[in-house]
Amino acid sequence: MADQDLSQKEREEKFNKFLVAEYLKYGSVDEVLKRNNYSLPISYAQYQRVLDKWGIVKAAGPNSRLSEILDFMLHLAEEKLPIEALYKKMPASFQTSTVTLYRILSYVKEGITRRVGTALIITPKAKKNLILIGQDISSPRLDLGKPYGALSIPMGFSRKRDSRYEAILRILQQEVFTKQAIDRKMPKKIIPALPKPFMYLDIADVRVEIFHLEIAKNLADPRNFFSFKLKDHQFMEMEKIIAADSGNFGFRAGVREAVLGYRKYLNLINRNLTVNPLIEKSLVNQKLLVSVEYPRLDELF
Repeated sequence: MADQDLSQKEREEKFNKFLVAEYLKYGSVDEVLKRNNYSLPISYAQYQRVLDKWGIVKAAGPNSRLSEILDFMLHLAEEKLPIEALYKKMPASFQTSTVTLYRILSYVKEGITRRVGTALIITPKAKKNLILIGQDISSPRLDLGKPYGALSIPMGFSRKRDSRYEAILRILQQEVFTKQAIDRKMPKKIIPALPKPFMYLDIADVRVEIFHLEIAKNLADPRNFFSFKLKDHQFMEMEKIIAADSGNFGFRAGVREAVLGYRKYLNLINRNLTVNPLIEKSLVNQKLLVSVEYPRLDELF
């Protein structure tokens, strides 16, 4: 149907959906306005009101930077090169500065986490061994010849002031159910009223809270999943992820450890034992502790 055949209310609805989609694609109102040559017929404040009306949880930071940082640190740990040498091999699109990378490495060495993140283990009901993953397309891969990022569970930055419900909803909106978020049909009922992580995982300088969500059969159809951050969503067997070579860059840093923690969590549940959140350091952090030279924090500030 042509736009001229739509009522004023229908045209407004269509435009608002476009605004929400652009926000979920680019991550900020400023970036959307820039990408559209500052020609959108809406003010900054009006744009924010549309996002609030749609129930969109605002971005906590550029997701591409999280992918970038994790990918860089994984290469740093595996290739055992100085930061400057590895940095020179980065593509032109790489945005994180060397100062930031040195600072992150120093925090890792000091055992400090300064940012927070949220990750989701999503499984179909009655099939707890199948875990939802997708291919990260928020930034190009650092290894040459591979245009997209690693396989990942839904994961991203959170804000320290977020409730856990908001943090989970943000990841679902951005990495799993983006189409439903645009259409105002988010399946919010899959989020517990008082969500509790089964694991804390330190990856780089980020402490990631990891939650398990079960989804009904009607939602578990891969055709329901869409995101501007992840593509080709699929359910993969837990043991297949765990068996992946830790030196293989096919998975985003921390994914295998998250799934190992999830398996431990299931074992505790099956034994009717009290489950407190596991606290683990990612493999990349463990490798960085022993394989990379780093400056002291007082040398950076």
